[in-house]
Amino acid sequence: MLQKDDITSMALFRNKCRKHNLKSTPQRTATYKELTGSKDHPTASTIFDKVRKSFPDISFDTVNRTLLTFSEIGLVSVVEGYGEPKRFDPNLQTHHHFRCVKCNNIIDFHNKSLDNIKIPQEIKTLFTVMNKRVVLEGICDKCREK
Repeated sequence: MLQKDDITSMALFRNKCRKHNLKSTPQRTATYKELTGSKDHPTASTIFDKVRKSFPDISFDTVNRTLLTFSEIGLVSVVEGYGEPKRFDPNLQTHHHFRCVKCNNIIDFHNKSLDNIKIPQEIKTLFTVMNKRVVLEGICDKCREK
């Protein structure tokens, strides 16, 4: 049975698709469900492996292009790559990331002070800032314990 958050998420998915003239195909729906059901920041390859269980003939390219399209229409965001494959984040709420430099795990965190960070005037003058997200890097608890 779908939870209230799942119903809201699927309604957002259908509305965004409709607004951008995209069909809510079973493959797109499965890709979106796998992404939003993920507890981490998966790569296209991770999502592909999961979607392929239901759609064995789907190609990696289809899943990857679908995720990039979701990013373009505001359903998900692309997480900083750092030379690794792109990672996708279905969490559209204001939040920040901690990235472990050893295991490359990305962990969401919330902080009101960072949410309200002021954009320097010289940046405002040169660029149009559309999003503010702080990324902290270090060693996570699991790697520190090793």
